[in-house]
Amino acid sequence: MPAVRPPRFPIPTAAACAAALLPLLAQAAGFSIDSPDLAPGARLAADQVYRGFGCEGGNRSPALRWQGAPAGTRSFALTVYDPDAPTGSGWWHWVVYNLPADATGLPAGAGSADGARLPAGAVQGRTDYGTPGYGGACPPSGDAPHRYRFTVHALKAERLDLPADASAAMVGYMIHLNSLGQATLEGRYGR
Repeated sequence: MPAVRPPRFPIPTAAACAAALLPLLAQAAGFSIDSPDLAPGARLAADQVYRGFGCEGGNRSPALRWQGAPAGTRSFALTVYDPDAPTGSGWWHWVVYNLPADATGLPAGAGSADGARLPAGAVQGRTDYGTPGYGGACPPSGDAPHRYRFTVHALKAERLDLPADASAAMVGYMIHLNSLGQATLEGRYGR
C-alpha cells in the first residue's frame, strides 16, 4: 500500500502575517484609556472596592476617559475583568455596552445599579456578582494582589442586541465579534 501524504497548505511567512496585521495595529495604535482615579498599575482606592463578601469599600466605579478610537467606530463597550479570580474563568466586575460612538469617557460612579450616570441607550450587563452595575474589587484575603483590567472596546456595530439577562460571557462574545480595537488600563488590589 502506498504511503498517503497529507495535503500541503501554504504556510504564510512572518512577513506576510505582519503585512496582514499592520492595518489593524495601525488603526488601533492611538487608542488609549486612562483615569484621574487610577494610575496604570496602581492599587485601586477603597472607593473602587466592593461592599460585601467581606470587603468594605465604596463600590464606586472610577472615572474613565478614552481617545483615539479606530476609524469606523460606531459604539463602545466597557468591561472590567479580574483574570486572577480563583474560578478557573476569572471574574467580570462590570460590563457596559451600547455606549455611543461620540462618548469619550464615563464619570466616577457611572456604574451605579440604576445606570443614571450612563449615556442614554447604554446597557449594563450582568456581572459575576449576579447583578448589573459596577462590582468592585474583592479578592480572597491572603491572595497576591489581583489585576483589574478596565478595557474600552471600539465596535463596528451601532448597538449589540442582547437579552436583558445576557451573561458577561455572551456580551464578551458579541464584543469580540464586533471589535475594531481595544484599550486597557490595569489596576491592582489585594487584602
